[in-house]
Amino acid sequence: MKNSRGKEAAVVASGILLGVAIAAPAAGAALTAQQSTQKIVVDGQPVQIEAYSINGSNYCKLRDVGKAVGFHVSYDVLTNTVRINTDEVYEDETAVTVKLPTDGSQYIPQVGDRILCNDGTEYEIKDVSRWDNNVYQAAKLPPLPAPKCDWSAFPTLTLPESEVRHYRDQYGDDLFVRNVYEVRRMVCTIYNALGEEPSAWRNNEPLATVSTVIPPEYEAYTAKFWPWNESNLTDLVHSRPNSRYYVDAFDFYHDGAYQYTRYLVLSL
Repeated sequence: MKNSRGKEAAVVASGILLGVAIAAPAAGAALTAQQSTQKIVVDGQPVQIEAYSINGSNYCKLRDVGKAVGFHVSYDVLTNTVRINTDEVYEDETAVTVKLPTDGSQYIPQVGDRILCNDGTEYEIKDVSRWDNNVYQAAKLPPLPAPKCDWSAFPTLTLPESEVRHYRDQYGDDLFVRNVYEVRRMVCTIYNALGEEPSAWRNNEPLATVSTVIPPEYEAYTAKFWPWNESNLTDLVHSRPNSRYYVDAFDFYHDGAYQYTRYLVLSL
């Protein structure tokens, strides 16, 4: 965007960065931040930008300023560099940073969603056309399996925490997001398979155990499969009814496009 507004944006950005350098406190000095109540106006129109007052100066996110005045801010994790581009603007003002469910409910990605990554970057989802229909999953998955046995006989299961793994290299920008809902599907399937296996029980208690999250020391021995196939787990349970089972599931994105959900299972 080569115009006066772009030049103004560059000046504003430089001023903010310079202000940070000048206002830096001496070593050991404490800083007190309070939310700023001052209005921010761009071209005569008020804008909503979160700002904080520190030592008498206002501070706000550079990305928010870019959206308001028309320049693009990005972070390159490989080089630890903040990049400002006055030729690129934020075209999708509807994009939002999503909070992944923590209660095991289903997250359905939408174009424009931004996911906060483990390295501090925000990953924007640009294509979800494969979510319900692709070469890996030909149709929408059914609801979670209903109990076919007494699930109360199993110990209370602790659901895994949300986890986001971001990898960026010369081959593209990849993201793995733990799908806790699909982890639940795997656990339900194993429970039902154990209920069909008489040798998996002793004194009305299951001999097998089911846990979520693959221990790091066993990742090399973990089986990975996609799309979802119930028989992958039921056949394994029937062949090893007294095992310790670990399960996990991750949604995989490449360059912003959803590819498939990867299911992980380990039996010991």
